[in-house]
Amino acid sequence: MTSRNSIPKPAARRFSLYLRALQNRGDEAATKQGISSKELGATAGVAGSQVRKDLASFGAGGQPGVGYRVRELHDGLRKALGLDQPWRAVLVGAGNIGRALLAYPRFHEEGFELVAVFDQAAAVVGRRVAGHVVQPMQSIQETVRRSGARLGIVAVPPDEAQAVADRLVKAGIHGVLNFAPRALRLPSHIAVVGVDFTEALERLAFETSMKPKITSRAKGTS
Repeated sequence: MTSRNSIPKPAARRFSLYLRALQNRGDEAATKQGISSKELGATAGVAGSQVRKDLASFGAGGQPGVGYRVRELHDGLRKALGLDQPWRAVLVGAGNIGRALLAYPRFHEEGFELVAVFDQAAAVVGRRVAGHVVQPMQSIQETVRRSGARLGIVAVPPDEAQAVADRLVKAGIHGVLNFAPRALRLPSHIAVVGVDFTEALERLAFETSMKPKITSRAKGTS
């Protein structure tokens, strides 16, 4: 198996598409012996040639007449993505985004466990949200140490995000998922992924505006 460090990041991002495509096909994929790169690419929205190149980067190879064995490919993708081990995470911010994340059932199904939630608002601390009692910020370091959490999720206002991320890193967190619309400056050994809803909507607005306009008359309706 190819080293995970040698896998290009763009390919790794597409691995998630392939894995989701296999999972979304559910019983159909599970009962098939194999799946072709063309089938997988069509489901994931990626050209078959790109699928073959990506999968080869971690040593997966198809067989003539069979394609890629579904179970082996599923397990190989999870291993390539680092999902062959459990991941514990803590969440900072019990607002709207934080509550939605706590209630999201697929985290646990995919091997992620949210072990604690923190907030600095006195009105929120001590309340139970989706089975978790919201803890004060002062408890972060001890909770991270005790739980063995390696991931931190930042769901706070933009002006608080950097201080929260710094606190998580100091507590021993190795990777940060940032929902605040601002860039974080963290040590190079810390993995950071940003999720900016506004940026996504702006990109969608741009791409939609570039599409040709189809009127009702052009579609043959009155």
